[in-house]
Amino acid sequence: MAKLKYRLTNDILFKLFFVKYPEFLMRLIALILRIPLDDIKQFQVSNPEIQAEEIGGKMCRLDIAMRVNDQRVNLEIQVGNEYNYDLRSLYYWAREFSAALPERGEYADLPRVIVISILGFNLFTCKEYYSEYRAMEVSRHTQLTDRMLLCYYELRKLPVCLDGEDELMLWMHLFKAATDPDLDKLISLGGSVMASAVQAYRSLTTDEQFRELERMRSKALHDEASALGKARREATAKADAKWQSVVAEKDSALAEKDAIIAKLLAEPPKKT
Repeated sequence: MAKLKYRLTNDILFKLFFVKYPEFLMRLIALILRIPLDDIKQFQVSNPEIQAEEIGGKMCRLDIAMRVNDQRVNLEIQVGNEYNYDLRSLYYWAREFSAALPERGEYADLPRVIVISILGFNLFTCKEYYSEYRAMEVSRHTQLTDRMLLCYYELRKLPVCLDGEDELMLWMHLFKAATDPDLDKLISLGGSVMASAVQAYRSLTTDEQFRELERMRSKALHDEASALGKARREATAKADAKWQSVVAEKDSALAEKDAIIAKLLAEPPKKT
């Protein structure tokens, strides 16, 4: 069975998909926040652009930052386990939360900040694919504040059986879809919403902007690998040269000692 060349876990494709089709993004956020779609009165993506010159760089982030009903929401998909992602997501929350306080602003004006992470690896040891963290008192389980919310979706833990009535589950399986039959199954279960989403996905995979950004990232990663390989070879050659120099110095010192010993042995013994 042929696999999809590009999956929605591709962060470039993921961001282009939701920036070009904000109606899907709004629908997904409403499902995650468990609010009716009509209750979203304010919705704006704060960082719709993708900086081409940053593609492939270590500091390149392709998250989606939004303002949703006076809340700040950050959505990111992460496939590879770079470790310490729990701390990374907490840092994103802290940075957004602290940046939301204007100069001479009041703490009471700080907005609710929500960080949503869709992960292609297992972050937690639990069996559940969804984890939600808030600031809670550990014994009484009372909430300190509603301004903090971190949501994690671990795609590897998704149940195999699909429920056509659970739209959020269908979206998560769309991100995980790896073959055309996977997409066809989602269309059959999800009706017009999933059919439109799959059509938009397929259209984007042939879009020249996406293909060019992918080429740029592939080149950047290739150049980085080549540079690292060259640096390793140079470091190895330098280490070898230094070792050879040390060996040569020791050999020279031993040869000098051997010559002194041979000379002493060749001399006739002194008469007493």
